[in-house]
Amino acid sequence: MRYRIQKEEAAPAYLQLYRQIRDDIVKGVYPYNTKLPSKRLISDEVGVSTVTTEHAYALLCDEGYIEAKERSGYFVIFRTDDGFVAPTSQKSAHVPVFGRQLDTTEAFPFTVLAKAMRSVMNDFGEAILHKSPNAGCLELREAIGQYLQRSRGIDADASQIVIGSGSEYLYSLIVELLGRERTYAIEAPSYQKIEQVYRACGARYEMLPLGSDGIESAALWASGAQVLHISPYRSFPSGITATASKRHEYLRWALSGERFIVEDDFESEFSVSKKPEETLFSHTACENVIYMNTFSRTISPALRVGYMVLPRRLAEEFEKKLGFYSCTVPTFEQLLLARLISSGDFERHVNRVRRKKRRELSYDSEGT
Repeated sequence: MRYRIQKEEAAPAYLQLYRQIRDDIVKGVYPYNTKLPSKRLISDEVGVSTVTTEHAYALLCDEGYIEAKERSGYFVIFRTDDGFVAPTSQKSAHVPVFGRQLDTTEAFPFTVLAKAMRSVMNDFGEAILHKSPNAGCLELREAIGQYLQRSRGIDADASQIVIGSGSEYLYSLIVELLGRERTYAIEAPSYQKIEQVYRACGARYEMLPLGSDGIESAALWASGAQVLHISPYRSFPSGITATASKRHEYLRWALSGERFIVEDDFESEFSVSKKPEETLFSHTACENVIYMNTFSRTISPALRVGYMVLPRRLAEEFEKKLGFYSCTVPTFEQLLLARLISSGDFERHVNRVRRKKRRELSYDSEGT
C-alpha cells in the first residue's frame, strides 16, 4: 500500500488519505464492486488512527465513490465506464428521485454586514464612487480566487475571474463568448431562467432528462450539443445531485471535440458534507469547464453579484472579444464582498450554517 501522509501539508490527514484512495478508485486500481481494505489495515499500514481512516471512508461514501455494507466492509460503487451507452440503448424509464430539500436561506448576520459596510466606507472613502474595472474590482477577484483555492481546490488567478450582476447576466456573456452557433444542453427540469436566457440570446438548446444520479446517459451521448450546462451539486427544482460517476462521465463527454461544460455551482457552500463539494473545474486539465457561482444564497438575494471562473485560454479570448463590457456591479458592493471574504466573516458564516444543517439532518435521522 503506497498511501503516505505528508505532515508538512496543510490538509488534515483524513483529507490526504481520502484524496489518495479516491484517485485510485478513479484510475481503476479498485474496480467497481471491489472491497476496499479494512479500516484497521489501512490505519496500520499508513500509520494513522482508525478514526482518521473512518473519516476518509465516510467522505468517500458521501461523494458516491463507495458504500458500506453491514458486516461486510466498504465496496466501490464508482464505475469508470458509466456513460458509454450502446446505440441501441433505450432511455431509462426510472423516475427522478426528488430528495429532501434543505432550507439554505440562513441569513447572513446583519450586524457583521453593517460593520463591514462602515469599515469599507471609512477605509476607501470616495473611492467607492469610482467606476469598477470592466472584469470587476481586483480586490474582489483576488479574494474570490484565494477563497476558491483554499475551499474548493480551484487554481485560478484574478485574470480568469469575471464579476457580474447575477447568474442571468453571466449566462448571456457565456453565449457571446462561446457563440450562438453552438448547441447548448440543459438539464430537464432546470432553473427556468437558464432556458429563458439561452432563448433570448438566440442560442440553440436541447433539454436532457434527469435521472436519479444526473442527466440520463443515453440522452447525454445522443445529444448534438457542444456546451453542457449543469448544476451537479443540486439541480433546481428537482434537488438531484450528480454522483461521482456521473460527474466523471460529464468530463469524459467534454473530451470529444471542442466541447465545454458550464458548471453552475449555486448553493454548494451549504453542503452538509464534512468537506467542500468537489468541482468539475478542479478535476480537469483540459481547460474546458467554466465555473459559476453567486452570493445570493450565502449572503443575500439583494446582492445581485455573481462570478464566473474561465479556463486560461477562454480568459484571453474573453478579454479580446468582450473585455469592453463595463462591470454591472457597483464598486461599493464589490469592495464589501472582498472585505467579508478576506476577513474570514464569509467563511465563518458558511461553516456555521453547514454545522447547523448537519445537526438538523442528524436529528431528523434519529427521529425516523
